[in-house]
Amino acid sequence: MIKLIVNADDFGLSRGVNYGILDSYLYGIVNSTTMMMNMGGTEHAIQLAKNNPELRVGIHLVLTGGKPLTENVPSLVGKDGYFKSLSDFNNGKDLSLAEVEKEWKAQFERFISSGLRPTHFDSHHHVHILKELQPVVQKLSETYGLPVRRNGGKAIEGTASFSDLSLIDFYGEGVTESYFTNLSAWIEDGQTVEIMCHPAYLDHVLLNGSSYNVQRLIELEILTTVKLPGNLVLLKNN
Repeated sequence: MIKLIVNADDFGLSRGVNYGILDSYLYGIVNSTTMMMNMGGTEHAIQLAKNNPELRVGIHLVLTGGKPLTENVPSLVGKDGYFKSLSDFNNGKDLSLAEVEKEWKAQFERFISSGLRPTHFDSHHHVHILKELQPVVQKLSETYGLPVRRNGGKAIEGTASFSDLSLIDFYGEGVTESYFTNLSAWIEDGQTVEIMCHPAYLDHVLLNGSSYNVQRLIELEILTTVKLPGNLVLLKNN
């Protein structure tokens, strides 16, 4: 038997994203999500999470979208005050680790101050797997006692893992109706596997601010209609 954690990233990005994730949980196979703490839809996501306490909710740390929650973090932002884009990073080498820790800790604290209890954390655009940033990831994992999304089959050194294997290929051209039915052909029996996804309803924020927009609607359709084969089971929430 293979246990699945189907984790929807970007909770909090917008209301369309939030409702897409919620419907994928209520009527589909999503059983986990991670929330962005610096976006326009964050407060809306917090309320949805409180109204659905059985949904597993973690923190989606941000370093490449929107504005930081903290001030005086010059290595993290451009002249406009927004976070730098992923393409502006030199594998994290140009970032101040002290500033990254300061900002990410603020994102943790905003989540916790909402009254929610995080189950785990990962990051937008997977920046937490960058070697240069792993000292910060290790410290946050230890400080808050939380597991972290793996880099594929590899654990982030010095942290507990959220699953045995993390898959990020249910994305773009990998979003197909056969994705879940084919999983058991190559995944070892007995593993707990996290699958990243991005379901959403289209709204103004997505259409004008994200290059990955229409595809999210396709994900939503599959995630709410797919029938899992008998050897795949959704990991139950505590």
